Amino acid sequence: MADTASDALSSAPSPQGGAEAGARVSPAELLLLASVFVVAACGLVYELAAGSLASYLLGDSVLQFSTIIGAYLFAMGVGSWLSRYLERQLVAHFLRIELMVGLCGGLMPAVLFAAHSVLPASAMGNFRTLLYGMVLLVGILVGLEIPLVMRILKRQFSHRYALKDLVAEVLTFDYLGALAVSLAFPLLLVPQLGLIRTGVFFGLLNVAVAAWALWLFRAELRTWRAHALACLLSALVLGAAMAGAKPLTSWAEDRFYGEGIVQRLDTPYQRIVLTHGHGATKLYLNGNLQFSSRDEYRYHEALVHPAMTAQGSPRRVLVLGGGDGMAVREVLRHPAVQQVTLVELDPAMTRLFSQDERLVALNSGSLKSPKVRVVNADAFSWLDQHDEVFDVIIVDFPDPTNHAIGKLYTTTFYALMDQHLSAGGYAVIQTTSPLVARKSFWTVVSTLEAVGLSTTPYHAHVPSFGEWGFVLAHRRPWRVPANWQAALPRGLRFLSPAALPGLFVFPPDMARVPAEPNRLSSQGLVHTFEDEWGQVR
Repeated sequence: MADTASDALSSAPSPQGGAEAGARVSPAELLLLASVFVVAACGLVYELAAGSLASYLLGDSVLQFSTIIGAYLFAMGVGSWLSRYLERQLVAHFLRIELMVGLCGGLMPAVLFAAHSVLPASAMGNFRTLLYGMVLLVGILVGLEIPLVMRILKRQFSHRYALKDLVAEVLTFDYLGALAVSLAFPLLLVPQLGLIRTGVFFGLLNVAVAAWALWLFRAELRTWRAHALACLLSALVLGAAMAGAKPLTSWAEDRFYGEGIVQRLDTPYQRIVLTHGHGATKLYLNGNLQFSSRDEYRYHEALVHPAMTAQGSPRRVLVLGGGDGMAVREVLRHPAVQQVTLVELDPAMTRLFSQDERLVALNSGSLKSPKVRVVNADAFSWLDQHDEVFDVIIVDFPDPTNHAIGKLYTTTFYALMDQHLSAGGYAVIQTTSPLVARKSFWTVVSTLEAVGLSTTPYHAHVPSFGEWGFVLAHRRPWRVPANWQAALPRGLRFLSPAALPGLFVFPPDMARVPAEPNRLSSQGLVHTFEDEWGQVR
């Protein structure tokens, strides 16, 4: 096979065979090394996109990312091993592999998203088969890339590089590409483009690398026109996918949520979707329902008022999570309150629920109250870095579906929380369903008790969720206040002095069961929660 391009680009060989001192680096050499950067970036994006989609759609982010990364790296190893059998026409093989990677990897998020929306819940095994099948396919193709690039570079620039120098150059650009994408993926790409368009965009970059190789090695390719046509068709397919990404996302999410979507937003932390239909507005975070305007008052009244009334006259209140402002709305019903500090990780949540007219109406403009201080920070870190003390702490986090949230249900976190609770203060934690996830509920109770807090569990029926649980945590003994009538704010739609005592009674099917505390080192609650809820999905 003629090395016409190599002859045109090379200069006299070095007698030592290493990098030639003072030799000018050619544009072709730089661009080939830049191609390594792009190839590495694209490969990591497909891996991150698959892991993110699996986390969004299947839950338990640690499990999903771990198995996706493991399968992907295994497949890359298989691809690297298979590259030894590609001995001739290396450039032609590289071109074909780049186009296949661009198409398979670039379209993978779109295919998986659409498949999850079409397949019924009973067919999630088929979805997992498709997910891991695509991950293995893309991983094998990506594993073929770097060995081929390295062999092409060695052939083209053997006069400049010894093997050890070539390996160092290629791996340097490979790791730099991985670094750039690992930072850009959560901070820039997903928030700005979304998962589907991010995948397609990097698929187009793979096609661009193929097109560049096509031009550089045009003199030695036997079927140049066929490869040029393949590049053009691949670019057209991915271009059409980029144009259709938004309609596809809308169609898939409409099928998944079953109601009209009025707001969808990707943030560095989560996927926020708001729907409105059948007279109710609903909030979903990463596909999990957070509230329905039809009955959210039941949940938030039950969450807030038992702790507030038990304390008696709370002045300083801390709300952790609850960026929708609903819990803050209930807190502000108590006239003794002087300051509410809301710590919410995602600024997009607090911004959305303080600016959107429909949502502001739902939380009664609570986030705009002069009594409310909004802090966008990680609750764990914020508690660790501040020493303020509060009369009531309201913990309104999402359920422990993954380890990132599960850390907020551990002995470590509750010990931090305890340090911010006044001597006569009360904390309340939303704690999943004691009926569906019975052991998970009592695990939270055991975890609070393990740090020295007394607990008073209770539950309420919220139609959107079913029977839902809460736990009061305190230092002084708790008893049913004799003055419920005077302590409860007026205008409540769910709680009443007559109904309150019944919330603290647990029938046999929700009664306490043995459960170990949830510790940061193991986070057994995440697995218990997934097992219990997985039986009813």
